[in-house]
Amino acid sequence: EDMLQNGTVVNGVMIERPHRFHTACTIATQIITAVASSQYGGATISLSHLAPFVRDSYNKFYNKYIRWGFDEIQSAKFAKIDLEEDIKDGVQTFNYQINSMATTNGQAPFLSVFMYLGETDEYKNELAMIIEEFLNQRIVGIKNKVGVYVTQSFPKLLYVLEENNINKDSKYYYLTELSAKCTAKRLVPDYISEKKMKELKEGNCFPNMGCRSFLSPYKDINGNYKFYGRFNQGVITLNLVDVALSSNKEIDKFWELMEERTELCHKALLVRHNRLKGTSSNVAPILWQNGAIGRLSEDENIDSLLYDDYSSISLGYAGLYECVKYMTNNSHSDKSIGHDFAIEIMNYLNTKCDLWKSNENIGYGLYGSPIESTTYKFAKCLKNRFGDDVFIQIDGRDRDYITNSYHIPVFEEIDPYSKLLIESEFQALSLGGAISYVECADLTQNNEAVLNMMRFIYDNIMYAELNTKSDYCQICGYDGEIKIIDE
Repeated sequence: EDMLQNGTVVNGVMIERPHRFHTACTIATQIITAVASSQYGGATISLSHLAPFVRDSYNKFYNKYIRWGFDEIQSAKFAKIDLEEDIKDGVQTFNYQINSMATTNGQAPFLSVFMYLGETDEYKNELAMIIEEFLNQRIVGIKNKVGVYVTQSFPKLLYVLEENNINKDSKYYYLTELSAKCTAKRLVPDYISEKKMKELKEGNCFPNMGCRSFLSPYKDINGNYKFYGRFNQGVITLNLVDVALSSNKEIDKFWELMEERTELCHKALLVRHNRLKGTSSNVAPILWQNGAIGRLSEDENIDSLLYDDYSSISLGYAGLYECVKYMTNNSHSDKSIGHDFAIEIMNYLNTKCDLWKSNENIGYGLYGSPIESTTYKFAKCLKNRFGDDVFIQIDGRDRDYITNSYHIPVFEEIDPYSKLLIESEFQALSLGGAISYVECADLTQNNEAVLNMMRFIYDNIMYAELNTKSDYCQICGYDGEIKIIDE
């Protein structure tokens, strides 16, 4: 919002406030690419920051027809037609730019787009128009190199479920129905429950960086909450499975190792923090001087942004399931000793973050690390250290991965509603980063099932996603679910 409304500088070129939606979309993608080239990890923007330019476009078109001599009714009719085209072209440009431009690391910007009607009252209808077009274009997909429409990777879409779009009689329920259709076809959007987030985040609802990083609530010097322009200093992830196996099921040894390993993570996080201290704003002007994160002066260091919760720094964790299963012989999904032990671990990790934060005034937060390929790296390390049968020892199943963050393992028999309900308790203890998934078969012919799940998410969990099938055959061009069978 700051960069679009007040102007910015990219590559030494002054970019002033745009005067129509299409132009704002183009400038936004240029900013995003420049920002993504000056950092690692992902970034998020909000569509509410583009909404004012929809009204600018309408006024521009309306005044054009008035100048041409049309009356007010005709001018409004023609301006609306022009506006629809401008929104369509702007969103198409946005998608093309994000997926065709490469950052300095050689890939498209890792971008999430936040769609939250409750973020604006003045421009709510304009925002709804943008959200609708983003969903429509994502359903269609984007053409690959042979001209077939496929599911694009970016931007990730974050759709907020709220009172004015969750019920069938809600004004914007049509967007929720469209969102469900998009999820069934193209995997996104992810869903944020305004109700649950406000319970957990001091009455606020704000975006994460897809797929799970969340900032803590923060107030500026005027006492106003601020979420945009903030950042994360980095993550260090604790392998909980290694802690458990190293303890050989001795509970006192386990907690002794937890103390040792968390303090090792603390030390590593301070290496990241101290590496950033003293950095000059000249290192990345787009971030520190021209509005993406700050408006610091030339040669000023960034230290003021590293404290007081303005930025976060994350203690990650992985393998809660295997850790608890090994120590208690129960899954953390059981309302038993396994569940209680898992909660004890989560509380311990949060206590550590709170202690470090109070001692150092640095924004430590607990983060359910996505770890991605590290699920395999950690598993390989465990097998090298404890033997190839290490997972047999844990739960009788051999595999080459550990379970992500607090998740219930994929092989555990459980219905999706129970899974989300159980994981919501752990998500509330992982506020620096958390997401829950439901794995689904083809739902393109069952929109009501997706809508039922969305209503459940709204009532029960802060952030969740449906992983649906999005298949494409490179031989015949078939676009639909491809069954995985022996043949």
